[in-house]
Amino acid sequence: MNTIPKPLQRALQEREAAGTLRRLSQESYPIDFYSNDYIGLARNAAVREKAHTILQSYPLQNGSTGSRLLSGNYPLIREAESYLAAFHAVEKGLLFNSGYDANVGIFSSIPQKGDVVLYDQYIHASIRDGLQLNKAQNFKFKHNSLSDLQEKLQRFAATATTLYIATESVFSMDGDTPDLLAMVALAKQYNAYIIIDEAHSVGVFGQKGEGLCQALGIEKDIFLRLITFGKGIGAHGALVLAQTEVIDYLINFARSFIYTTAAAPESVATLLAAYALLPETEERARLHENIAFFREKAQVLSQEKGLTFIDSTSAIQGLIIPDSQRVKQVAAHLQDKGMGIKPILSPTVPKGEERLRICLHSYNTKEEIIQLFQGISEE
Repeated sequence: MNTIPKPLQRALQEREAAGTLRRLSQESYPIDFYSNDYIGLARNAAVREKAHTILQSYPLQNGSTGSRLLSGNYPLIREAESYLAAFHAVEKGLLFNSGYDANVGIFSSIPQKGDVVLYDQYIHASIRDGLQLNKAQNFKFKHNSLSDLQEKLQRFAATATTLYIATESVFSMDGDTPDLLAMVALAKQYNAYIIIDEAHSVGVFGQKGEGLCQALGIEKDIFLRLITFGKGIGAHGALVLAQTEVIDYLINFARSFIYTTAAAPESVATLLAAYALLPETEERARLHENIAFFREKAQVLSQEKGLTFIDSTSAIQGLIIPDSQRVKQVAAHLQDKGMGIKPILSPTVPKGEERLRICLHSYNTKEEIIQLFQGISEE
């Protein structure tokens, strides 16, 4: 068979013509401004050594051998859930193979017919995909807009069986945060349940890297939190945090949990090893120093060149360059200088909001950040 169906060909051709066709890259760069390894745990030798020690204390088992409801509920994975739930100050945790799997499981199974889910318009694609699978009514509110959220809470409070609010503590493309304290107050006023994706805040915020909810002291006011391990933790997988009954519900009704092989022991040992180092790492302080240094330089360059940087206090910074070809050109210039930085194009972000997504790390030097701004100025 030499041809693929015409609709697939046409879709690829349209992406190619628009300059937005995605391809897997094989390049590596000496300066990292694009990975999610915010505090360097993915490259930390002590994590590997500790993970090996953890595995040595359990019987030899290379794979999980099955789903959690069959043979995959081995001792290490159960102990990890208990440890992580205690670390995040909640009754119970449930491990998923990825944040995508977890969000699809959460939002496809928890909202019921008659319920209403209000979600931030910039919510992650995995949540949107989960929402498409439920029988609830799902409505977006303007990004980080408490007034728009309140208007919709008022509209549906009398008719919805249950109201849910879905947001992120740090948004993956803008790096900004909602006013979670005010959102909690609104949720209490309208008897709504908050679900928060903390993928990009864990490891970065909190005295021990627990995430933004615990840093703000609102963890007990949140119905469900999602923690993912592929960013600040430098590992793989995800954890749902909630009351015991909610976790029991997901075990029974979240299809992306039920019908998949459990994570391998190596993955679980790696995330436990990373968490063991998380409270004592000095890298978090270095990261926040770099964030402050970057923001200072960005403010100066914005005034000098009229550039638009997204206001963010997280490890994710953004420079808006509202043109697909132009943003790719600037990214290529920086890459030629050895800097790993990627252009973010439509449809990942809305058309006209294309940007450079700049990820800062504890291991970036001030000289590297200065070099980055010099490269941007040259373009």
